[in-house]
Amino acid sequence: MTVISFKSVQTNLHVLDQTPFLLSQMTILRDSTSSHAEFVHAANHISRLIASSALSHVRTTKKIVRTHSNETYTGIQFSQKVCCVSILRAGESMESAVRETYGPLPVGKLLIQRDEVTSKAELFYCKIPGDAPERVVLLLDPMLATGGSVMLAIQALIDRNVDESNIVYLSFISSRAGIDRLLTKYPKLRIVTAAVDPTLNEENYIVPGCGDFGDRYYGTSSTIA
Repeated sequence: MTVISFKSVQTNLHVLDQTPFLLSQMTILRDSTSSHAEFVHAANHISRLIASSALSHVRTTKKIVRTHSNETYTGIQFSQKVCCVSILRAGESMESAVRETYGPLPVGKLLIQRDEVTSKAELFYCKIPGDAPERVVLLLDPMLATGGSVMLAIQALIDRNVDESNIVYLSFISSRAGIDRLLTKYPKLRIVTAAVDPTLNEENYIVPGCGDFGDRYYGTSSTIA
């Protein structure tokens, strides 16, 4: 994994290795001419890569098994339970990839919307697994722009007794400003992202970004920003 530092050495930021396969899928994701089917196909591939990387932050213990040749093999198994919590609606697009990678697991939902007058993010709904404080929580939201919504989500988890160090935030594209803001307020948080983009535009969209992820994934808008 590549570790990038902005204001300080941020060892809790983990950027996926920029392999040819990942870059090919990110190109499709960012391309404004990609069809809905192409976008979804690429997004699902990337989600699985992000989920696999995020699971490396779950503690493990040694496990010895016997193989078909009647020899022993010393491997590992997860020693922490895992759940995921998605920020509606775009975060739901990553749930299947987490299940495919980890296996069956409890899922929670957060609904956060921005007030049209104040532009401030507000929490409207929060339902997380009852034993979330005993698990590593994979927080799902594909785009980290200003960080306002994700910060509200993290605080909602902490307020419900989830330890900050047990939260792993998964994203496709993260802005430098959003990363700095999150890790300044929550230094024990871990971030796993496929890409880091340099700036935000006047409307707080990530630049170069990929447009409105939710609209493109669910096919609810024909306009690609």
